[in-house]
Amino acid sequence: MAKRSSLSIRIVEGKNLPAKDITGSSDPYCIVKVDNEPIIRTATVWKTLCPFWGEEYEVHLPPTFHSVAFYVMDEDALRDLAPKDRNGASDPFVRVRYNGRTQETSIVKKSCYPRWNETFEFELEEGAAEALCVEAWDWDLVSRNDFLGKVVVNVQRLWAAQREEGWFRLQPDQSKSRREEGHLGSLQLEVRLRDETVLPSSCYQPLVQLLCREVKLGHQGPGQLISLIEETTSTECRQEVATTLLKLFLGQGLAKDFLDLLFQLELSRTCEANTLFRSNSLASKSMESFLKVAGMRYLHGVLGPIIDRVFEEKKYVELDPSKVEVKDVGCSGLHRPQTEAEVLEQSAQTLRAHLGALLSALSRSVRACPAVVRATFRQLFRRVRERFPSAQDENVPFIAVTSFLCLRFVSPAILAPKLFHLRERHADARTSRTLLLLAKAVQNVGNMDTPASRAKETWMEPLQPTVRQGVAQLKDFITKLVDIQEKDELDLQRALSLQAPPVKEGPLFIHRTKGKGPLTSSSFKKLHFSLTTEALSFAKTPSSKKSTLIKLANIRAAEKVEEKSFGSSHVMQAIYTDDSGRLQTAYLQCKCVNELNQWLSALRKVCINNTGLLGSYHPGVFRGDKWSCCHQRDKTDLGCNKTRSWVTLQEWNDPLDHDLEAQLIYRHLLGVEAALREKHRQLSTGPEASRGPTGPGEAPGDPLAELFQVLGDLQEAHRSSPAGSPPSEPSRILELQT
Repeated sequence: MAKRSSLSIRIVEGKNLPAKDITGSSDPYCIVKVDNEPIIRTATVWKTLCPFWGEEYEVHLPPTFHSVAFYVMDEDALRDLAPKDRNGASDPFVRVRYNGRTQETSIVKKSCYPRWNETFEFELEEGAAEALCVEAWDWDLVSRNDFLGKVVVNVQRLWAAQREEGWFRLQPDQSKSRREEGHLGSLQLEVRLRDETVLPSSCYQPLVQLLCREVKLGHQGPGQLISLIEETTSTECRQEVATTLLKLFLGQGLAKDFLDLLFQLELSRTCEANTLFRSNSLASKSMESFLKVAGMRYLHGVLGPIIDRVFEEKKYVELDPSKVEVKDVGCSGLHRPQTEAEVLEQSAQTLRAHLGALLSALSRSVRACPAVVRATFRQLFRRVRERFPSAQDENVPFIAVTSFLCLRFVSPAILAPKLFHLRERHADARTSRTLLLLAKAVQNVGNMDTPASRAKETWMEPLQPTVRQGVAQLKDFITKLVDIQEKDELDLQRALSLQAPPVKEGPLFIHRTKGKGPLTSSSFKKLHFSLTTEALSFAKTPSSKKSTLIKLANIRAAEKVEEKSFGSSHVMQAIYTDDSGRLQTAYLQCKCVNELNQWLSALRKVCINNTGLLGSYHPGVFRGDKWSCCHQRDKTDLGCNKTRSWVTLQEWNDPLDHDLEAQLIYRHLLGVEAALREKHRQLSTGPEASRGPTGPGEAPGDPLAELFQVLGDLQEAHRSSPAGSPPSEPSRILELQT
């Protein structure tokens, strides 16, 4: 047996670090390198010289490794943008332009040191020579936005390098005065080029069938292929592999079986109940992805109203006496200092109200939870109870459910509501503190109010009555949640499938004016739109009855409309056929460029398999007796611009792309093939090698050997697929992260 090294790392805290920022503080994070290769990066702890991380990792290392090094770094965002506002700061956002398309980050108010951590994707055409332009702007409400500087990325260099990252100095607009050159600051960017060639579906069928067979065999399968894939997958790419596998099995109707297999694998190697599902295993990462895909709308229904209330109230909330800021209270002329005790009591009341409202909403939501989520939690609850049946472990099955539901789903959504589409913008400092304290309280409830969770931060004690009551509520909720029979599951799933859940929904403005008059943005009417896998529908409000605007099968193209047509750069058009087969166009205005790209992306994804998709379109409108873009006078003339069918954004609720998911899994397995072959060699010389051949109808005894054959066939298919041939679909994505 070859030696395998495992390294357990716990990064706890730092003390008395040097100040690196002009405020006299730092924003520290820790990087761990093995033989000079970064393998771990902790979260950043903002504005402190004594950070606490408390993060744990287990790393599988090659037997030949020599050194492990720890680096503590100070994170910076932009290194001092030019202040453009009277308050000595700016309201910066970033605009990214490539190949005629534009995307924008969110706006960071009153800051010369903003951080976004947002990712954008652009389709890269063969031989494209255009540069990627990244511009920093200062947003203004009443006047024109101010230009702060730009970075130009040479896309041609990416064909060779595949990635460029680091700090890029902002350059001035060459057409303007150069007086401010050298004082514009820098922008930290990461640009990656990903090149995938997707083969026809038939090429991936052997791989998909092999993986599905292993999942159906479950934990007792002869080769435990899923377990070996997990063992050979590095920490850095485990989330990506987990998400791709989950989507692949969702498409095959085996998501619940896949997760159940992962539950069993993790339970088989867990000895201590208090460590169950606490690592970043394939089971944990897959379950996180599953909840985002299957449970996001449920989360919005339960958590959305509470998050909205926190943002709207904007109350000062603090429970830690060492961080309390005493405020003035009272009416005009009668101000008096608010005591620390008053601040703490009011904060506790506010947090108890928010926590109580959340727990009550959760208790009432059993029937609203998707059936597939309930069934998956039922399997998890049952497996854990079988593994830890003793009376002293009676809470372990409940904690197993809450470790995902509360600690990995609800709490992260409370901490970062923008990342879960609960809010359009990040919270300010005051609201962020309220959300952090609420998330800590939810974690204490999710941990079943254990002594260990209480001992960490004793100043959370004022919330204990609500936390204890919440534990009882949560246990009752979980008991009802997992009490779902197979028949109920099928009935619920059938009812849900008839509802065609939305792919995307939200407010849009639809153009209603007819005739030959001028087209302006004022001719748009605001309605609430919902896109499902069946139709694009609208209603006056989100809760009112919906009317179908366009049947999905009738859509022929979804494209942008040029800015001059309506005086807005955020208008899109959906070209479709009516009942008589004639082409019609619906013009829809979005509130910003990001929203525009998300709607275009969603429409194109759900229509990608429609018949009769157009190859060209008019970016203008037919005004009077001619097209505004090309001045053709026949309304039915072919379009003057080529249509685009590619995807622009990756969303948690994307329609499944079975071939791309299979290609991504193939690419990953190819990368770990050497490690899998070594495992195969070990298994071939072990006790399992003495097993005789399988009988008729039994599963093959060597799934790894079968996998190597499948990978070889796919390699040959890629080599023999002629460039540009119709069966293969190259997908080159240019990905930029600010």
